[in-house]
Amino acid sequence: MAYLRNADPAAGPAGPTGCIFCDLPAQDRDAENLIVHRGALAYVLLNRYPYNNGHLLIVPYAHVSSFEALDPPTLTEIMTLANTATATLRRIYNPQAFNLGANIGAAAGAGIAEHVHLHLVPRWAGDTNFMSTTSGTRVIPEDLAETYRLARQHWPGGASA
Repeated sequence: MAYLRNADPAAGPAGPTGCIFCDLPAQDRDAENLIVHRGALAYVLLNRYPYNNGHLLIVPYAHVSSFEALDPPTLTEIMTLANTATATLRRIYNPQAFNLGANIGAAAGAGIAEHVHLHLVPRWAGDTNFMSTTSGTRVIPEDLAETYRLARQHWPGGASA
C-alpha cells in the first residue's frame, strides 16, 4: 500500500495528479511501469503486487470511481481488453480458471478507490497452499520482469519488451 499511495520514499515522488493510474500512462516508461498494452480508452498493466503470476489490471484512462461513470465506448474497450488479456494469459500460463472482478469503493476492498479498474487473475487448482493459508504469504515463482516480457511478447501483435 505504501507504493500505491506513494508514501514510500523509495517509490519516488507522487505524480502530478496524485493518482497512480493517471500518472503511470502519462510517463514514457511502459516497461518500468509494467504497462503491457495501451488502448485508445484504457490500458493493461501488471499488478506490481500480484495474487498469482500474470495478475493483470485493466484500467480506463478516465479518472472515475465507478464503472457507471464511464461511457459505452470505454466500457466496451475495457471488456475487449479483458477478453484479449484472458486469451494472452491462456497462451502463456495455461491456467485452469480466472478471477475477473473489481472492488468498487473502499468498503469493498479497493486499494485505489478513486480510479476504478478490473483485476484479471489466472488460477490453478491448489494455487492457495499452506503459505498463503497459514502465514498470509504469497509465493510467486516468476519475476515481474519475466512476466512483463512474456505478456508483451504474447499480446496480439507480438510487441517485444
